[in-house]
This record gives sequence, structure tokens and C-alpha cells, in this order.
Amino acid sequence: MIYFEKGSPQFVLSGQDLKEGLFTALDRIGEKKKVLAIPPDYTRLPSNAGILTSFAYQYYKEKLTNILPALGTHSPMTDAQIQHMFPNVPRNLFRDHDWRNDVITLGTVPSSYVEEISEGKVSFDWPAQVNRLLKEGGFDLILSLGQVVPHEVVGMANYNKNIFVGTGGSEGINKSHFVGAAYGMERMMGRANTPVRKLFNYATEHFAQDLPIVYVQTVVGVDGEGKLATRGLFIGDDFEVFTKAAELSLKVNFDMVEKPLKKVVVWLDPTEFKSTWLGNKSIYRTRMAMADGGELIVLAPALKEFGEDHQIDKLIRKYGYFGTAATLKAVADNEDLQANLGAAAHLIHGSSEGRFSVTYCPGKNPENLSSEEIESVGFNWGDLDEITKKYDPKKLKNGFNQQPDGEEIFFISNPALGLWAHSDRFE
Repeated sequence: MIYFEKGSPQFVLSGQDLKEGLFTALDRIGEKKKVLAIPPDYTRLPSNAGILTSFAYQYYKEKLTNILPALGTHSPMTDAQIQHMFPNVPRNLFRDHDWRNDVITLGTVPSSYVEEISEGKVSFDWPAQVNRLLKEGGFDLILSLGQVVPHEVVGMANYNKNIFVGTGGSEGINKSHFVGAAYGMERMMGRANTPVRKLFNYATEHFAQDLPIVYVQTVVGVDGEGKLATRGLFIGDDFEVFTKAAELSLKVNFDMVEKPLKKVVVWLDPTEFKSTWLGNKSIYRTRMAMADGGELIVLAPALKEFGEDHQIDKLIRKYGYFGTAATLKAVADNEDLQANLGAAAHLIHGSSEGRFSVTYCPGKNPENLSSEEIESVGFNWGDLDEITKKYDPKKLKNGFNQQPDGEEIFFISNPALGLWAHSDRFE
């Protein structure tokens, strides 16, 4: 059921609005004795899940005994990130999720169902894995907090993805990512009911009914001045609460451009984006809007690695972003990719398939990726200082910009907050 809902493309919800909405929902849920919170990590800072987790701690106090950031394959959060994202929450409540070791399997989705929902693209069993704390922690409430937004792996982020990927295990994450890649990312992005979502829903209905999960979901966009604006808050325990948030997200986060984009400049905030694993949202979220032969320029001052996970980083360096055909052949020929299908899916997602060029511009700090490293995986390298002189993110507005020399570019200040497409490539 839905415990609270408020949202509109015109709304701007304040911190006090979020607090009142959350407290209203928690009052309706009733008294709880032991609570687990599962927010996203720092890479989802704009979601407002951090402040909502802080409000949950205000409400439950000592009854909120554990906070498990939904890291998935991401790096553990630093103390500084935790302090910034979760103000006034004790550090000792936080636990790091270990996606390779600290998981259990709730049940297995049969290969026949996986084959059916993927239209025969793949056929394997899928384990519904979660961090063991969810099952063994003795909680009478699990708050799953996060933002619903278009997503490259599942269509629309959050809901039970936060559970089966955010706290999932290596086999479950790898296989679910590959289902989406094999089915086709462009057939899924911006859709709420995709093959990967059906996979997670099957697991929810068959294996996770005894987990007392309530979903706290925001919808966040960008206003006319390029500032973050929270447009909706939806709290409930079933698929309906997700579909309502997804419907609003499409109105807030989806931009159907009037013509294919020949040159796109994307800014990656250095506090959020340090890897192509995350930074390739620049590619995922714009590829349906890019013109054939166009150029995507990614301003990435903090880019220091390809994968946040050491093993995945090695695979990206080895195989690169050279398109679907090359990646599928590499999977067929190499056991290391067969054992890491999530990395293979990422290599497919992160390629332009040769339609347009991608120029990454990392900073020149010694720890940042070099031009040789960038070019070895199939991207072009650009000098950040020179390119930002021409395309200054502080002076550009989101959307179309006319340069002094007459060049037209399309600027995106945060690719994680939207999806851009042209009607020719979006059904």
C-alpha cells in the first residue's frame, strides 16, 4: 500500500516537506522495534536519500540500529562522505556492503522465465541475492530509500533494484546487468516494466515476501536555473508506489530533443564522478539523442579509474568500450568476462557503437587517467583546460547554447538526473 505520495512537475519540496511526508508515512506504518535503513551511496547524493535517512534516525532514534548503503559494486563510502550525506547520524550505524562475500541467496528464478522475459536473448538461472543482514538481522522494518530516475540497466532506477543490486551479490548483479545489455539498453531506458524489472519483481513476489521493506522514493529534477529541485516523494511497500514515481520521473527527467544532437558537452561533478563506471552515464543517457557522426565531450576533472571495483577496472582496461559485437565475442572467448557478465554489460552500455565519438577530458593530476589510458579503451582524450576555455561549464546553461563563433552545442550539467532522446530513436 501507499503510505504517502506527493508529486508534480511543478512542485518544489523543501527539506521540511520531506520530513513531514516521511513522518506522516512512518506514523501510518506504526510502531517498530528494530529498523534497518538502505540508502544509496554518495554517487546518488542529489537523491535527497541522505537527508531522508537523517530524518528517519530522528524519528526512530536508537531503534534505527543499522544503515547499509546500497553500494552494489561501488567503493565503500569515506567518513567525509558519510558525514556530508547523512548529517547528525552516528558513524557507528553504518555498514559496508561486500557484494562478493556478505550475501545470501533467497531463491532462484528459473532459466525458463529468464529466457521468456529476455525474448530468448539469454537463458540461465538467476539467484536473488541480498546482504545477509536483511534476512538475519531480525528487523521489523527495512526502509529502502532512493531516487527514481531513468536508468541504463533496469529502465528506471530504484524500488527493488536498490535491494537486489544495491545489496546484491556478484552472480545476481552480473547476470541481471547482462540480461539488460543482451535485451537492449535503448529498448529499456525510461520504461518502468522491463525484463530486468520483471526479474526483480519475480524475486520480490516469490522470495522476499517476509522482508518488511518499505520504499521511500524521491523524484529530483533541475529547475530553469540549473539547480536541483525535488519534485516528488512516494512512500509505500508495493509496485504501485514505484510506478507512480516512475510516471512523474518521465515528466521531470526525460527530455525529448527537437533534433539529433551534433555536439554535446557533459559536466561530471568531481565530488560524484571519479570513474567511467559512473561517468559513462554521459553516454548511456545521451546516446538516443546523439546524431550519427556527432561528438560527445565529457568534462571529467576527477576521473582517476575505469571501474570502482579493482577486478572490473582490470577487465575494462583489457577489453575496452568497442561495441556489442566485440564484447559478445570477448565473452564467448574469455572466461574472465564470462565470470563477470556485469562488466561485459557495462562495456556494451559504454560504447557509442561507432555512431559518434566520445572525448573524455580528465584533469591533469597525477592520479587521473592519462591520455594513453583513455585512448586504449576506445575513447578520445581531450585537454580539460583547453576545452573548458571554449566550453566553460560555469557559463553554459542546460540545453542548447550558441557559442560566440556560431557553433551550437547542447550542455548537460549532471547526466545522472535525466534521459535525452530524439523521437527517431525512442519508441
